[in-house]
Amino acid sequence: MALYLDSAIAAEAEIVKHWGWVKGITTNPTLLAQANTPPAITLKTLVSLTSGPVYYQLLASDKEKMIAEGRKAFEIIGSQTILKIPATPLGFEVVAILSSEITCSVTGIYSPAQAAVAKEAGAKIAIAYVNRAERLLGAGIALVRDMSSILKGSDVEILAASIKSPAEAAASLQAGANHLTLPLTMLQAIATHEFSHQTVIDFAAGGIGLTI
Repeated sequence: MALYLDSAIAAEAEIVKHWGWVKGITTNPTLLAQANTPPAITLKTLVSLTSGPVYYQLLASDKEKMIAEGRKAFEIIGSQTILKIPATPLGFEVVAILSSEITCSVTGIYSPAQAAVAKEAGAKIAIAYVNRAERLLGAGIALVRDMSSILKGSDVEILAASIKSPAEAAASLQAGANHLTLPLTMLQAIATHEFSHQTVIDFAAGGIGLTI
């Protein structure tokens, strides 16, 4: 299992770098637009702030341009590249072409059948937008569970995105997600519980430890 930062903000990547338990960074066109630098510069900066994968989502809508964009992203990010390619008929074609040279994920999956197509096209990661699927389909966690059933026994892993609460994060993992990508505030939230803090206070009030 891996937890990823869902952001293109260098300052946020710098924060999670020091935590030691966030294993990579996912971006998308919207997140890249929020950065203060051109996408190529932003991606190079993010690569310098993590030893794990950096996900880049293709924005082009023409097959040849998508292929060229994917290869350009690989030139910038290098071996840490994971391409995010939309779960559309055209997107699956592009995955089938690029997956032999660059690690590909399929993003925006809303049906278990699409996860099966992603596997056959050569993707290594299938991405489900859990909360968005809950709002649109009424079945975000069920989608992850059904995808897990379809992909069982394969080498395709599920990345759960669009997570809006610690409970939703845990439910996604329980349903079969292999990885989660979360914004900074949600990463902070899943590491925090009021009773944990109270336990620290209680022990500090009446305990003794090593003198530093």
